[in-house]
Amino acid sequence: MVATTFPGATAVSEVSIYDWPAADGAAGGTPHLHTASAEGYVVQQGTGRLETLDSRGFTSTPLEPGVVLWFTPGTIHRAVNDSGDLRVLVLMQNAGLPENGDAVMTFPPAYLADPAAYSRAAVLAPSDADGGDPGAESAARRRRDLALEGYFALKEAVLDSGPGALAGFHAAAARLVSSRSPDWQEMLAEGAERQAAATRQQLQSLETAESFYLQEARTTMGKRKTSRIYGMCGRIQAWGLSENS
Repeated sequence: MVATTFPGATAVSEVSIYDWPAADGAAGGTPHLHTASAEGYVVQQGTGRLETLDSRGFTSTPLEPGVVLWFTPGTIHRAVNDSGDLRVLVLMQNAGLPENGDAVMTFPPAYLADPAAYSRAAVLAPSDADGGDPGAESAARRRRDLALEGYFALKEAVLDSGPGALAGFHAAAARLVSSRSPDWQEMLAEGAERQAAATRQQLQSLETAESFYLQEARTTMGKRKTSRIYGMCGRIQAWGLSENS
């Protein structure tokens, strides 16, 4: 019997959006995009905004409890925490890819052009986000503020000349992650493609009213991680969502 994974080969986490004020006076997270994964929000608590830069230009979408939204790869997004207690349930497509470098932060161009410099600015040492380590929090804030520096320039360019102003950043992001693509393709094969193939086989069985696979039904409980970590948008509570995790 094959070990089960979360439906749709997705990942789920609970994110408490950072309440740290930024240079523009708004509190919130680190602007970034995902190069190969869509992302969804289910707002649980608090109020705020999701600022996005995409093919439609700049958009600010209100966030409040009950709001559900999602965005596709390439969408630069910044979560803004207006109430101070904004918390969202995040659903990520293609579990494994976001955790393995699918995201690119909006650092200034000099960092995007130098993979080593980008890595030094992007990587945080493992730390308990609730552990009270001021050094770890300062590092996460510095990373956020550096990404905001690049984001503000991109936002101004989009407002001035339209979505075409994002082309340079998109090209730089693709160059930064291109070497990871072979590993990601293997993850895709073991995740979403494997689940889709299983569903296709089940549908073929149903054509002839075969029900043998239904006898293998079972329930799996995710394993809550013991501590939260510093993510891009906020402090992340994650779960292990496979019988092997």
